[in-house]
Amino acid sequence: MAPAPAKFIFFPIIFFLLNSLSLSKAELQADYYDQTCPQLEKIIADTVLNASKHDPKVPARILRMFFHDCFIRGCDASILLDSTPTNKAEKDGPPNISVRSFYVIDDAKAKLEKACPHTVSCADIIAIAARDVVTMSGGPYWKVLKGRKDGKVSKASDTSNLPAPFFNVSQLIQSFAKRGLGVKDMVTLSGGHTLGFSHCSSFAARLRNFSSVHDIDPRMNTEFAVGLRKQCPKPNNNGDAGQLLDSTASVFDNDYFRQLLAGKGVFSSDQSLVDDSRTRWIVEAFARDQSLFFKEFATSMLKLGNARGSGDGEVRLKCRFKN
Repeated sequence: MAPAPAKFIFFPIIFFLLNSLSLSKAELQADYYDQTCPQLEKIIADTVLNASKHDPKVPARILRMFFHDCFIRGCDASILLDSTPTNKAEKDGPPNISVRSFYVIDDAKAKLEKACPHTVSCADIIAIAARDVVTMSGGPYWKVLKGRKDGKVSKASDTSNLPAPFFNVSQLIQSFAKRGLGVKDMVTLSGGHTLGFSHCSSFAARLRNFSSVHDIDPRMNTEFAVGLRKQCPKPNNNGDAGQLLDSTASVFDNDYFRQLLAGKGVFSSDQSLVDDSRTRWIVEAFARDQSLFFKEFATSMLKLGNARGSGDGEVRLKCRFKN
């Protein structure tokens, strides 16, 4: 028998490959749960608001949780998985020790399992909660795109890929570019530090013996640096000692950018945004115009939220464990 013409074999293969690709990278949708869990947004918002009333640190921690989750393996809730005897998970990696507030996501998930079982991914809960803490703190609102799956892999060693508080602008640009984010996205998302607090260990190197020439990082406002030295004495026996990342840390606003221009950036990486011509103009624009910052922040959060995990995902029944 003569072999079938190549085109009749080739076409189904190509169609299969294209169809598989479209399924594995299916677009996220704002209305993904409209039919299967219409009460989703209210349940999450109520949970986050109640937790924030009892602990004012919750908004900053939830927002940071979203960043740190998406930066490792895409937005797949791998940051929520607990360590096991054979695997140290992301949440126990050094940069994530201070994230905390995982119980808020656990609480929302438990309520959603009662309302609409086996439906809502933990990854989507983090993304919606991150939007909610921004909005309830005075920041912008955006429609969160949904349809993520929860990842099955979480390794503490991967947290070394998170941008560090001592990075310079070139390192920050490179780190964000790996996640498909540009220079403007990087500066914009750094503005999430408007809700934030840092322990002394992340900036203490700027306060004493900074270099052979300068005791204090010369980019710092002198009065501000002296205040930080009082907050972070040496030796420092208070593990909770630290500094708010802007002067209105419970409010989502553009004060963070005004602080940078005044030499009051807490992290070296934050202050570096003023020193580089590629980023300073964006800092200045956001310091002048809060509405512009809000608009760009919503856009960049949607872009970050598109960072996808592996195609082998699931909807976890409990966020701390694989099914």
